[in-house]
Amino acid sequence: MTIGPFLPLTASADFIADSKLNLGFRTLYYNNDYRDNTSGPSKTAEWAQGFKLDFQSGYTEGPIGVGVDVLGLQGVTLDSGRGRHQGSTMIPSDGDHPVDEWSRLGLTFKMKASKTELLAGTLFPKLPILVANDGRLLQQTFQGAMITSNDFDGLTLVGGKLNKVTGRGSSDRTGLAVAGGREQSDNFTFAGVDYKLGSNLLLQYYHSSLEDYYRQDFLGAVHVLPIGDTQKLKTDLRYFRSRAQGANAADKPGFQVAGFTEGGDGEIDNDTWSATFTYTVNGHSLLAGYQKVSDNSAFVQPNQASLGGGVDAGGSSTYLYTDRLASNFTRAGQATRYAQYGFDFAAVGVPGLNASVMYLDSDSIKTATASNLREWERDISLGYVIQSGRLKGLGFLWLNGLLHSEVVPNQDQNRLLVTYTLSLF
Repeated sequence: MTIGPFLPLTASADFIADSKLNLGFRTLYYNNDYRDNTSGPSKTAEWAQGFKLDFQSGYTEGPIGVGVDVLGLQGVTLDSGRGRHQGSTMIPSDGDHPVDEWSRLGLTFKMKASKTELLAGTLFPKLPILVANDGRLLQQTFQGAMITSNDFDGLTLVGGKLNKVTGRGSSDRTGLAVAGGREQSDNFTFAGVDYKLGSNLLLQYYHSSLEDYYRQDFLGAVHVLPIGDTQKLKTDLRYFRSRAQGANAADKPGFQVAGFTEGGDGEIDNDTWSATFTYTVNGHSLLAGYQKVSDNSAFVQPNQASLGGGVDAGGSSTYLYTDRLASNFTRAGQATRYAQYGFDFAAVGVPGLNASVMYLDSDSIKTATASNLREWERDISLGYVIQSGRLKGLGFLWLNGLLHSEVVPNQDQNRLLVTYTLSLF
């Protein structure tokens, strides 16, 4: 650590003593069957091994502590091929073939004063206005700076600026865009506040701006109502307001959003709201909700799939309950009803075993040629994490998503994951 010799011994001691180094392993078999697709691949089937070396330093002593985090990611192709790789969202391409391996390195410099922390470099935000995607072998990473303050009781303040992103199936950085956008933006700014009232109510407001594409406001409220000692009811309300700005508002070529837009000009003009209720008791959880996307355009958040890197650069997550395995139910006009049942087997003496099934049904989807199209999806999740012994923390997960849609080809997707994290110090 090159900065060590320049630090006082007591500061260096904290910097080193509080450091952590973990090596994570993720094996993923990904199979997506869309055999009725007449305009593209009919099946993707690949198997790969991921490695994640994650070093997180402590902070030096003093009013302002400094530190550094280092993230190394590598993917190795175990099984693929030209006939099963086309359309892959997991392994980068070399022409029409998968690469044998790919990797990237991320550095994050950090400073901390009291309960305020500044991060600069490689980031993976999890905020209502931007969620880093971790749905394949390697996680999506962003470049920029972000500050988080918890100096006031019950209040969390967040702000930052991002200018680059590396997709989950890529080693290359690009600028940011939206789905359909072919031009890059290097200016995504955001600010937000989480305000906790007592132990049961959380209020949120966030604002974000992707230069030349859109500005977005988010309002959220989460309330947990205890019902006796073993039951509770969670209410989660979310509202997004997205409006065009810059080149998108001026209808400049290359800055249009994908999907239906009023007037066919690719301009962003969207309101999306949802209400979700979750009842839990003795290991059981029952979730039900409704989400509505307004008619003028689709819901937007950063998505780089339309840039030069294609599906390698793409892959995005959204802060929506409808962000599922095969679809995210965010097309213009789309109205979605959803329900989920889950069970934590710890309630019957099998800790680490969890299962769930979710069903989403939607209608009122608008396209250039229709105004009431439908799609539905059924997802199954079954996972187990070993709780003790030498293999403690070894996890197994099966995910299955079945999508039937009148907008895109039907899909039957399976993911099998084996994960383990080894603490080196």
